[in-house]
Amino acid sequence: MDQQNKKSFQNPRNVIFNKYEMGKVLGQGNFAKVYHCKNLSENESVAIKVIKKERLKKERLVKQIKREVSVMRLVRHPHIVELKEVMATKGKIFLVVEYVKGGELFNKVAKGKLNEDVARKYFQQLISAVDFCHSRGVTHRDLKPENLLLDENEDLKVSDFGLSALPEQRREDGMLLTPCGTPAYVAPEVLKKKGYDGSKADLWSCGVILYALLCGYLPFQGENVMRIYRKTFKGEYEFPEWISPHAKMLISNLLVPDPKKRYSIVDIMNHPWFRVGFVRPIAFSMKDLSIEDNNKDINIDFSEIGEDDVDIPELVMVKPSRPFYNAFEIISSLSHGFDLRSLFETRKRLPSMFISKFSASTMLEKLEVMGKKLNLKITGKKEFVVRMEGAREGRKGKVAMTMEVFEVAPEVAVVEFSKCGGDTLEYVKMCEEQLRPSLKDIVWSWQGDNHNDNNPQ
Repeated sequence: MDQQNKKSFQNPRNVIFNKYEMGKVLGQGNFAKVYHCKNLSENESVAIKVIKKERLKKERLVKQIKREVSVMRLVRHPHIVELKEVMATKGKIFLVVEYVKGGELFNKVAKGKLNEDVARKYFQQLISAVDFCHSRGVTHRDLKPENLLLDENEDLKVSDFGLSALPEQRREDGMLLTPCGTPAYVAPEVLKKKGYDGSKADLWSCGVILYALLCGYLPFQGENVMRIYRKTFKGEYEFPEWISPHAKMLISNLLVPDPKKRYSIVDIMNHPWFRVGFVRPIAFSMKDLSIEDNNKDINIDFSEIGEDDVDIPELVMVKPSRPFYNAFEIISSLSHGFDLRSLFETRKRLPSMFISKFSASTMLEKLEVMGKKLNLKITGKKEFVVRMEGAREGRKGKVAMTMEVFEVAPEVAVVEFSKCGGDTLEYVKMCEEQLRPSLKDIVWSWQGDNHNDNNPQ
């Protein structure tokens, strides 16, 4: 262990299960923290994801965690982050995984486009990992540079299987139905209600990743979400002049809106650009577990919620610094929401946004019905734009808002609404206490939320 890592472990009392010494916090989510830790018996760095059971039950994420553990046990591969151990107490679950010290691939490509040979290496490793997952019936469903880590040898490791799917989640026709993923990388068919092939959707995401590695920006761009999504559904994008003909050909066969015409893994591996210097890695040898046996071996008890017998110290979290702001910030924006206008406009806005699986015309009707139920007066209406006003006089007059509907596909609409009158605090209160609850049956995903219904199929 190098000197920098040793600095993370300065308190010998921070030891859990008489085995792991806790270090600094590497990251934090809504229901879990990830710590840099050391296996004392083997003097090995690991990462431990500490999950609160009570929060899992509250957020209805128990099935998701069980699925993530099940998947990670099935996919042991040189280019996939390894799950080493699962432990639990009455109040917490501890997932011990391989510590990957090189950080996210995002941090590397955000500084600019990559050399074609370097991009090819990462893409070869990504496809090798995805191929292995698919061979075991696992689809990732959230492939993006933020979920691709680099180890000390600059080799790629696929991580974050929280949205992945197993064979039993598919319908009888082999299709998945639950829409999930990150908007910038999600395949067009995932946004429709007809079901989709998870393996084909993963390969669309791989195509977006390859384009981003070689170009330094996303393939589908526009001044608002509506235009970006329309281009995605039509597969409209352009190549910069520096990309080689073979690379263009490969990307063009991955970013095909019709999944039946999209390249398969075999097609990718037989492509001339991909085959340059490619050596297929050998997966780790392991017991060939069936899905049923794998699930039986996951002994996580969610029934008891009580005082924990392992104390986890509150340590300082290290936040990664991203001083740059270029085209790759679009990826970050799309990863955490849908409002991209701040990248293209200078005027100040306070918009909220959500996606709905209705057509634009249906959405307008539903918004008007909602307005009447909330005693909001429609004061203006034009094509796909509705202006509503509250009944009460506030500090700065009546609260008013504009709702604009963008149709990005026949059955997918993005709705943006923003204050156009009245007091800001009163507007925020109205949104939280009235609008949001009233829209719960209409909204598929709010700005900043993942494409996940908390009960994925």
